[in-house]
Amino acid sequence: MSIIPNPAPKRRALNRDKLEADIVAQAVRVFAECGYEGTSIATIAENAGLSKQNLMYYFPTKQGLYERVLDDVLDDWLERMASLADDGQEPRDMLRAYIQAKLRFSREQPWASRVYALEVISGAQLYGAQIQSRVVPLLRKDIAVFEQWIEAGKIAPVNATHLLFAIWAMTQSYADFAPQMALVLNRKQLNRKDFADAEQMITQMVLAAVGIPSAAAPVPTPCST
Repeated sequence: MSIIPNPAPKRRALNRDKLEADIVAQAVRVFAECGYEGTSIATIAENAGLSKQNLMYYFPTKQGLYERVLDDVLDDWLERMASLADDGQEPRDMLRAYIQAKLRFSREQPWASRVYALEVISGAQLYGAQIQSRVVPLLRKDIAVFEQWIEAGKIAPVNATHLLFAIWAMTQSYADFAPQMALVLNRKQLNRKDFADAEQMITQMVLAAVGIPSAAAPVPTPCST
C-alpha cells in the first residue's frame, strides 16, 4: 500500500516564508523612515498586522530583523552589480546595462536603498562586517574587468575604484535623495521619464570618462559607382 505524503509541512513552510517576507517588507520601510534606533518592533508588527509577540516568534530580536532586511537588500544590490563581470559583451553595453540595473534598483526599491544608506552613513556599526566580506570581493572582480579592458585598449586608463564609487553615488541618489529631487522638479515623486533621463545622462558621463563614444559610430555607406 502506497503512502500518500502529507502536504502540511510543506504548506506550513510556504506560509512561514510568506509571513517572514511580509514582515521584512514592512520592516524595510520603517527602518528607512525611522532609522535603527528609532524603530520599534511594535511598530513593525502593527504595520504587518501582527502582535508583537507573534512577530518575535519569527524574529526574536530587532537586530536580527534588521540584519535580515540588510541581507535581502545586499543580495539584490550585489546581483545587479554582478552583471559587470560578464566578459561576453563590449564595455559600452556592459556599462550601460550596469547603470540601468543600478537605477532600476533605486526606482523599484527606494526604501531598501535608504535603509542601506542610513546604515553606511551611521558608520556601518551593525552591518559593516557583512558589507566588507561581501562587497569588497565583488568590487575587486569589477575592478579587474576594467583593468582587462584597459590592457586590451578597449577603454582609456581610468581609476576604476573611484569610477564605480561615482556610479554608485549617482544612481543611488535617485532613491536616497528622491524627495529632494521631486521638490526641485515640483512634483510629488520621480517618474519613469526622470529615470530614463538620468540613465541617459549618467551613461554619457561614464562612457566619456573611459573614452567611449556614447553611441556606436555609423557604418560608412559604400560609394555608388
